[in-house]
Amino acid sequence: VERLNDLYQRSLANNVPGVELVDAAKIKEIEPYCKGVKAIWSPNTGIVDWGLVTQYYSRDFKAAGGDVYVNFKVSKFSEAPDNLDYPIVVRSEKGDEIRARNILTCGGLQSDKLAEMTGCASVPKIVPFRGEYLLLNPDKCHMVRGNIYPVPDPRFPFLGVHFTPRMDGSVWLGPNAVLAFRREGYKWSDINVPELIDALRFPGLIKMASKFIGAGIMEIARSAIIPLQVRELQKFIPDIHEYDVRRGPAGVRAQALDNAGNLVDDFVFDHGKGGSALSKNILHCRNAPSPGATSSLSIAKMIADKIEDEFHIAKA
Repeated sequence: VERLNDLYQRSLANNVPGVELVDAAKIKEIEPYCKGVKAIWSPNTGIVDWGLVTQYYSRDFKAAGGDVYVNFKVSKFSEAPDNLDYPIVVRSEKGDEIRARNILTCGGLQSDKLAEMTGCASVPKIVPFRGEYLLLNPDKCHMVRGNIYPVPDPRFPFLGVHFTPRMDGSVWLGPNAVLAFRREGYKWSDINVPELIDALRFPGLIKMASKFIGAGIMEIARSAIIPLQVRELQKFIPDIHEYDVRRGPAGVRAQALDNAGNLVDDFVFDHGKGGSALSKNILHCRNAPSPGATSSLSIAKMIADKIEDEFHIAKA
């Protein structure tokens, strides 16, 4: 309840419209199948088709004169001394290249690797945690009217089970959080041995795992045994049973960790060292706080201001 009250005060400080702190009776009025003692009710929270949103971001960028390249895995940044206007060369694994004056990287699961290519430190390090969802059977989707979230514990990358209605009418339940065996490991069978060894040898992960070994083991157990995950769901909606759910999709969270095993929960920007173009003209956004998608427009405004300052770009 203390953390809930803290979140409520934050929402007021950030002028979130319409938020209310509600009791058990009001919870039942808003979500008849949900039980709880106290909750924050945000009536203006909505859901979107995020894939469609990203497509429109791309359309807007192209309409402004930009180009979008996909399947362009960066292998190297280098200087082009023969071109002072566009001194940076970005090369892909396929041998394609792009010339640029200034570069901002926002590499997600690969953000630390991109930063290291220009001489930055390896920390904060990205450790991939897979979040697996269950799907609520269609005949039970009426039990969830809106988003139902537990109060998060900021110590863990484990957000707790969410009840998330989707634009297509389905309801996703989850996610959990288990260590992925590769940076883009969406299944237990997705394994990259060098990436896994790199993660397991990192002192920050070792220290975090030692502090929260019990919680980590339970996350793995819930991943393997659906009834254990259902027990977590029943804490909020008791009428959901094992036969009401099935396995669903998964995502991978790019969790930044420091050497002490702390979760990095704020923005981290970085430059390479020295006075070369690779240092001065490339800015790495190595971490952005969750929720990145929900806050993407606000994050974009903040990063645009950062770029103008770092690269001395005059505002239009």
